[in-house]
Amino acid sequence: MTDSTETDAAARKRRRIRFVQHYFVNPPVRLAARLGVVPGVVLVETKGRRSGRKRRTPVGMHLEGDTGWVISEQGRHAAYVRNLEADPKVRVCIGRRWHDAHAEVVPDDDVDARLESFGRKSHSKAVRKFGTDLRSVRFDLASDPGDE
Repeated sequence: MTDSTETDAAARKRRRIRFVQHYFVNPPVRLAARLGVVPGVVLVETKGRRSGRKRRTPVGMHLEGDTGWVISEQGRHAAYVRNLEADPKVRVCIGRRWHDAHAEVVPDDDVDARLESFGRKSHSKAVRKFGTDLRSVRFDLASDPGDE
């Protein structure tokens, strides 16, 4: 199989996954995350890199003190990752509280080790199954929660 074929297959897989997540998975998960009823799932609010509008994306996050870790299934192909690369000032809703944060992709992080450190095997399996370009994203959270 050539690199072009692998790239084409990954792009087709990304499009299918993006469609299902955008229209079927994310809306109820976004609501559940906002209500704080799904442990380990948070909302990341970015500023649209072209529109400038607020974009809220549910993601699985592992907290280590004032640092949150996310494994982006689609890496830099994910819209929220491209948005935070354009403007790393984000907000994160953990439970029912918003926190200001600074986010960045960590390209040299060991994604497999990071996923294992989350301690949630079903989450790790899903990320690996549906992902095409796994990347670690670090969120440095402000100590004081931000405004609503």
